[in-house]
Amino acid sequence: MQDPEVKKAFEELAAQVLEANLRLQSSGLAPLTWGNASALDSTGRYMLIKPSGVPYETMKENDLVLLELATGKQVMGDKRPSSDTPTHLEIYRTFKGVKGVVHTHSRFATVFAQLGREIPPFGTTHADHFYGSVPCARALTKEEVEGEYELNTGKVIAETFKDKDPIAVPGVLVKEHGPFTWGSSAKQAVDNAVALEQIAEMAWRMLALDPDCRTIDDYLLEKHYSRKHGKNAYYGQK
Repeated sequence: MQDPEVKKAFEELAAQVLEANLRLQSSGLAPLTWGNASALDSTGRYMLIKPSGVPYETMKENDLVLLELATGKQVMGDKRPSSDTPTHLEIYRTFKGVKGVVHTHSRFATVFAQLGREIPPFGTTHADHFYGSVPCARALTKEEVEGEYELNTGKVIAETFKDKDPIAVPGVLVKEHGPFTWGSSAKQAVDNAVALEQIAEMAWRMLALDPDCRTIDDYLLEKHYSRKHGKNAYYGQK
């Protein structure tokens, strides 16, 4: 018999996690099966994530996989979870307030990741979503890759944010790999993935036109970020 708490967590998350995953493909961020989205339930005990290798066009709610956050134990779903599951789990365990995580291999953000370059804040579009540069994590060592690779990817992401606020900068590039984004829900994590890809393309085109282009002034970055975030935000409706 299914544990009522487990069933409740699945029912709470299923629709939003399926929608988030389908948006990755419809937004052009995840060709084939190159991406995954997950969410944390309201108790903070369970994570629901995309199954490994299942095409978006055939994916259904009952394909999704529920795991305990603390142990990583699969508690609902008969398919194997995404191979990136340990990375998602580590992000949730480390970054308090994060309720949704997305990973893609979107084209322009992945270009920066493969180069091992951060994405500088060149304008207000960037500042609306990320308070400063989107950082690039260091490369994993041979031992980290040959060991618990996906878990170590999460640990390298956490290491990158040792002195950064993951809520103010809700995304990262993993060197030679691709981007991860997160947010207060699966929907917001996808929104941040869309924004990251857009600013990565704009940054790429700016650097192609002018390799020495300057970044946005701090006061303008502060203004645009604070319009949408924090206690003094005034963008949108109440």
